[in-house]
Amino acid sequence: MTDEALHPFGPHFGFGLYVHWPYCARICPYCDFNVYAAKDRDPSLLVEAICADIRAHRARMPDHGALDSVYLGGGTPSLLAPGDVERILKAADEAFGVKPGAEITLEANPNDVMRADLAGLRGAGVNRLSVGVQSLRDSALAFLGRDHDADGARASVAQAMRVFRSVSVDLIYARPEQQADDWQNELADVLALGMPHLSLYELTIKEGTPFGLAVGRGQITPMPDDDQADMFELTQDILGKAGLPAYEVSNHAMSPEHQSGHNLIYWQGGDWIGAGPGAHGRVTVGGHRYAYEAHRRPEVYTANVQALGSGWGDAERLEPNAIAQELLAMGLRPVSGIDIARIEAVSGRPVSREKIAVFVDQGWVTFDQGVLSLTPSGRLLADALTAQLAS
Repeated sequence: MTDEALHPFGPHFGFGLYVHWPYCARICPYCDFNVYAAKDRDPSLLVEAICADIRAHRARMPDHGALDSVYLGGGTPSLLAPGDVERILKAADEAFGVKPGAEITLEANPNDVMRADLAGLRGAGVNRLSVGVQSLRDSALAFLGRDHDADGARASVAQAMRVFRSVSVDLIYARPEQQADDWQNELADVLALGMPHLSLYELTIKEGTPFGLAVGRGQITPMPDDDQADMFELTQDILGKAGLPAYEVSNHAMSPEHQSGHNLIYWQGGDWIGAGPGAHGRVTVGGHRYAYEAHRRPEVYTANVQALGSGWGDAERLEPNAIAQELLAMGLRPVSGIDIARIEAVSGRPVSREKIAVFVDQGWVTFDQGVLSLTPSGRLLADALTAQLAS
């Protein structure tokens, strides 16, 4: 049995810190994240609470080594001043240590990129910027509720690339009534920006969001599934030919050095701490895997840290089947796939070779020396295939 099968999850597959900054200048109508209007809030109390929460994790995880990555997401962490970012990163370094050369990512909106002290953020320790462009079409940006225009988006990416070696751009496609030729032209415009990483997400309309309510009223009609699938395949083809092949279902990189190291921790079954309101974490302690979510409301999170020393809400020790299903679902997302011996070691039962053989015959997966990987056509069916193999 391989070392990975003996120890199928945990920090030896990577150890990261996710920091959730919950405030936004404007809340987008498609967003179902834990976010709140920024208004004129003083960030200092929440920043200090996040720092204290990070330090509190050290006592719970005495055997974990230094962090491989830190990811500041949200919300809109680009609203933070460099000094606040530096305080958070210092707390992480004091508590666990941050490895030399660790990937430290900050999500940013285009307008913030243009007015932020990017050199100050780089000096604070940030070495990768993820810019939420979402579209290079003004009409689409207005529909998505964004507060920037296409020219501002282009300028922000150029500005980010002058300061940071690694820059990622987020885009949302498969929008209602979007045409394939328009998307092809938009992708060409995006590729002309020259960034080394792209994250492309099909528009998902969630219940309870303004978009979800609009769909219920018949004001928005989501793109049909078959058309979304065609858009996905078109996207894979264009980006592959442009030198940004998919290394995961939704993510494309110019080279391995620009792949998201932090997200790879999620996909590979590593450990990560979640700090900040509503942040999720997965940690391995004493051979057991725990899932937890910090309190969602910023004021409750801050009060709990002040009173109890921790922002944790509920922590759940995961059962073997739940761990196995999560490892399978996440491990199939990257192109590299997953060694099914890890799944079997956790669940205590074999993954059906008969089902795998059928999926191989259909051209949806490859199975080589125990490693199961999705093919490009299989990525369209990732959730369904995972459900079949987990049953």
